[in-house]
Amino acid sequence: MTDATTGAWAAEGIRPAVAGDLPAVRAVTEAAYQHYIARIAVVPQPMEADHAADVAAGRVFVTGQPVNGLVVVEAYEDHLLLDSIAVHPDAQGQGVGRRLLAFVDARARALGLPEVRLYTNALMWENQTIYPKYGYEVVERRVEGSYDRLDYRKRLR
Repeated sequence: MTDATTGAWAAEGIRPAVAGDLPAVRAVTEAAYQHYIARIAVVPQPMEADHAADVAAGRVFVTGQPVNGLVVVEAYEDHLLLDSIAVHPDAQGQGVGRRLLAFVDARARALGLPEVRLYTNALMWENQTIYPKYGYEVVERRVEGSYDRLDYRKRLR
């Protein structure tokens, strides 16, 4: 899957994931989310995702050589869902997450979508500091089974 958005971001080292990236996608996701298990008392959903299906559907974009960050996105009629973002702990603090979030905004714009949405577990406190810095606002808190979630959105101009 290539388009103007992914082509433009290739210079930034962000590209669509391919089947050969599956081990890295799993490893980065596991490393990024593993520490939350003890805090939230459940396995974070990104760790249980069907990574092969997401890659095959063109929803996963990766960065790094070797892969050290990724996003999983899904386009809907009125928004782009940022389903997951993961940065390997060894790469945190190096701007990888910032570049991935900028890519998500650019992807939504290229698809003509007016906003990006995401959700996070309410006990992932770090995210409640990070996402507002990038223009996201909380729109709802909801409980689904053992998941206590905060829904965020970012309206694009």
